[in-house]
Amino acid sequence: MATLADIGVSAALNILGAFVFLIAFAILRLQPFNDRVYFPKWYLKGLRDSPTHGGAFVRKFVNLDFRSYIRFLNWMPEALKMPEPELIEHAGLDSAVYLRIYLIGLKIFVPIALVAWSVLVPVNWTNDTLDVAVKISNVTASDIDKLSISNVPLKSQRFWTHVVMAYAFTFWTCYVLLKEYEKVANLRLQFVASEKRRPDQFTVLVRNVPPDPDESVSELVEHFFLVNHPNHYLTHQVVVNANKLAKLVKKKKKLQNWLDYYQLKYSRNNSKRPMMKTGFLGLWGEKVDGIDYHISEIEKLSKEIAEERERVVSDPKAIMPAAFVSFNSRWGAAVCAQTQQTRNPTLWLTEWASEPRDVYWQNLAIPYVSLSVRRLIMGVAFFFLTFFFMIPIAIVQSFASIEGIEKAAPFLRPVIEAKFLKSVIQGFLPGIALKLFLIFLPTILMIMSKFEGFISLSSLERRAATRYYLFNFVNVFLGSIIAGSAFEQLNSFLKQSANDIPKTIGIAIPKKATFFITYIMVDGWAGIAGEILMLKPLIIFHLKNFFLVKTEKDRAEAMDPGSLGFNSGEPRIQFYFLLGLVYATVTPLLLPFIIVFFALAYVVFRHQIINVYNQRYESAAAFWPDVHRRIIAALIISQLLLMGLLSTKKAALSTPFLIALPVLTIWFHYFSKDRYESAFVKYPLQEAMMKDTLERAREPNLNLKGYLRNAYIHPVFKGEDDDDDELFKNEENENVLVLTKRQSRRNTPVPSKMSGASSPSLPEVVQEDPEP
Repeated sequence: MATLADIGVSAALNILGAFVFLIAFAILRLQPFNDRVYFPKWYLKGLRDSPTHGGAFVRKFVNLDFRSYIRFLNWMPEALKMPEPELIEHAGLDSAVYLRIYLIGLKIFVPIALVAWSVLVPVNWTNDTLDVAVKISNVTASDIDKLSISNVPLKSQRFWTHVVMAYAFTFWTCYVLLKEYEKVANLRLQFVASEKRRPDQFTVLVRNVPPDPDESVSELVEHFFLVNHPNHYLTHQVVVNANKLAKLVKKKKKLQNWLDYYQLKYSRNNSKRPMMKTGFLGLWGEKVDGIDYHISEIEKLSKEIAEERERVVSDPKAIMPAAFVSFNSRWGAAVCAQTQQTRNPTLWLTEWASEPRDVYWQNLAIPYVSLSVRRLIMGVAFFFLTFFFMIPIAIVQSFASIEGIEKAAPFLRPVIEAKFLKSVIQGFLPGIALKLFLIFLPTILMIMSKFEGFISLSSLERRAATRYYLFNFVNVFLGSIIAGSAFEQLNSFLKQSANDIPKTIGIAIPKKATFFITYIMVDGWAGIAGEILMLKPLIIFHLKNFFLVKTEKDRAEAMDPGSLGFNSGEPRIQFYFLLGLVYATVTPLLLPFIIVFFALAYVVFRHQIINVYNQRYESAAAFWPDVHRRIIAALIISQLLLMGLLSTKKAALSTPFLIALPVLTIWFHYFSKDRYESAFVKYPLQEAMMKDTLERAREPNLNLKGYLRNAYIHPVFKGEDDDDDELFKNEENENVLVLTKRQSRRNTPVPSKMSGASSPSLPEVVQEDPEP
């Protein structure tokens, strides 16, 4: 078990690592040739130019102003200067609200830490329970455990202090959450009301359009909405399966980059043509001229792209039973998106369209009927992924409890008995090993979310974040406690009776705080400091800049500002909420480490949001209900674990008083959900009407149809000449009459049996084809 000395070694190593990262960042960001790496957001906004200096050539690459190095840490106060309204205008509401998660951590845990250290630490420390247990029962313990609830004797009246503190911590956490929910809900409504015009404000996505033998999907959609939304329907864009075309375009772009590289290489040395091998990664195969080869391949691919594009345009099988439908007002779009369209609730399904940047086009080609099966498959796959990951977790815990293993395997003692090596293994290695095991998890979970068929980047990230949180809870939290308890008390388990095992586990649970402290320092201290260094984007930018960049446009495309990464960042924050709430009443020593994480992460990510990150989409903080829900879940988990822990301590009088806490917390969750969640899932019609009225007064001649016509065309078709493509062109037709090709509609108002339309076309709105 890690001792105070082990924790001190781990703290020293991680503080040193974080300090090195911060110093390296402070120096690298001052160099002119790194300007596009550490300030890409300002370049993308057109508010910053490449730094140019007169005088020596070296000044273009190295900052020779030594006064700037004296102020190398001024990025920290500068990151805190921008007020929140300006931050929302600069980076969007998603980024500003994401930062509020770190502020919530500080608001919750700073007061809790002060109270816990003032009340609980003295209550826990002034006992000798563990000293007696070590002598009598051969139980492993350290000075850190004497600060925890493990040091309070069985049936002690002191447990009433922990019960009262659990109530105080719960009420304070709920109060902060309620105020933040109200604040974020108001920010969202204000943001939507003041936001500039966007296509998604007028557009809904309709899915599961029923097949019709007489009309194409485009004609069927137009007919349905002209009949059922006659005063508000404006235009639509059918969804096509252009996944193969998108892959070909991506491949062509990659080949073009290689062609640019070889041409640039040849321009620097005209005496020798660049050669390459056609095999895998250029390691083997026929040796050919690099420029001629890529020109030939691009020509072949261009022909294939043209053929595939023509197929997508002309083949009815490439048209999916879905469409983006736009309306002439926000009010009309809100009514359509938030109501059921037909008697059959499985047809003509409508939902708010994501903004064009947020649409994940590949998944729009997935048939709607297959989504349930896909999600069932991924649910089973996630279960097995979570279950089998317990094995490496147990291995990691074996490193975290050397003393426990030594009792069962004394032959290992000479190898790991060296004091410093032992401190490094127990205080630093477990955290870094667990961090390495989790490094590929976000990518795996994102792939699983894509397979499930979510149609927006924001929903993909929220789904992956939910699973990441569950994975962290089951494997990193519960797995570490259970596996760690088994290893740590191995010798006792082998010799004591089965009736005493639950008691031993109850004592061992708070001792795992030492492992989580090391994990917080590795992931939350050094890891966050490493985030701001941006080592990977720095290397990639300079490689691209050297090998591929020929123009300023190429240099701009070489920038990789990245984004917040909600799918991995938010679950990590939530894991610290879980640890803080669970150990607040059990081992308060952990709280200062969590507070340092929240404070450092807030400053670092505020700087990154202001200067670096370029969000791929804007959801207007649609993720906040998930954030709130997971903190509530962590609160309930902490209450249940405290009840279980006190039951092992035979606190029969005080434990029943904790039963009300989960009930009150669940009630609070539903209260806050009913009060504020609607602001995140619905658009008030009153707000929509006010914004429409104001816009019509300001811009009476606005051509909204022209604005929305091509907003939701598949990205591979943008920039192409679409004049001849009927699929991607909506005719200017202001005729209010409903045109239809169905023979049944020419003779009777009864709807087609396959269409599912509940409103028949009335005779007076059906126009016969004119006689030739």
